Parts: sequence; C-alpha cells; structure tokens
Amino acid sequence: MGAALFYHLTRSPAEAVAASLLERALAAGWRVELRSPDAERRAALDARLWLGAEDGFLPHGIAGGPNDRLQPVLLTLPGEAAGNVPQALMSVDGAPVGADEVAARDRVWLLFDGADPAAVDHARAQWKTLTGAGLAAQYWSEESGRWQMKSERAAAL
Repeated sequence: MGAALFYHLTRSPAEAVAASLLERALAAGWRVELRSPDAERRAALDARLWLGAEDGFLPHGIAGGPNDRLQPVLLTLPGEAAGNVPQALMSVDGAPVGADEVAARDRVWLLFDGADPAAVDHARAQWKTLTGAGLAAQYWSEESGRWQMKSERAAAL
C-alpha cells in the first residue's frame, strides 16, 4: 500500500518540483505517471521536462503514443490509462487521484499552488478523502525556504 505526499508549493513552481521528484523516482528505478488536469498544462510540463531538474533531459512521453509502455515518465490527463505500468503517480494542479490509485502504487505526489485558495481547498479535500480511506499521507511545505514535513498520518490497519 502506497502513501500520498502532498507538496504545498509557496516558493517553487510545480514544474521545478516535479522535475526534481521525477529525477529521484527515476534514479530509484520507478516508472511514473504524471497527471495534469488539461492538455495545455500537460504541454507545458512536456516542454519543461526536456530541461530536467538540472537542465538535462528527463525521459518521458505523452500518453497515447505507440511506445507508452516503454516510457519511464508518462504524461496523462484524467481518465487516460498509464500504459507504462507506473509504480508512482504525480498529480499537479488538482488533477484527480483516487484512493484506489494511492493503494496500488508505491508513492503518489500531489503538488498544489499554496497561493491559490481554491487549490488549497482542493488539496484539503483530497487529504480528507485519502486519509479517510485509511491511506498513509504526509504534508510537506517549503514555506521556511526548504522542504519540511508538517503533518503525517499513518495508514489504518
């Protein structure tokens, strides 16, 4: 059973945080689904991943291509299948994540904009839904200038 890690972005853009987390996931040998709420946002993430976290390419593809199953990172929209059989899922900008998806993966990251009250409210609702389903969750904030875990809920047995 996986865990949901909520990242409250106050200083860094989602693209930079996503690239950094993706580099770590790839170094661990994981395949990742990166879910965005719409095609425009997915295109922006696609462009950013060409640069990587340290200005190097992060291998990835957009769902629906002939080689989805080979992609270490697959960019999807809500409702699209992740053909790369990912161990991890990353959601940006409120793209939906279900409790069953968290339970089926090793790790789920939910990145949200702390300057957007609607995004914060959505993240709170997701926290309640996922922890209410008995799943482990952590809340991380970069408010102090570095990432700190502010809250943690253990999985219910």
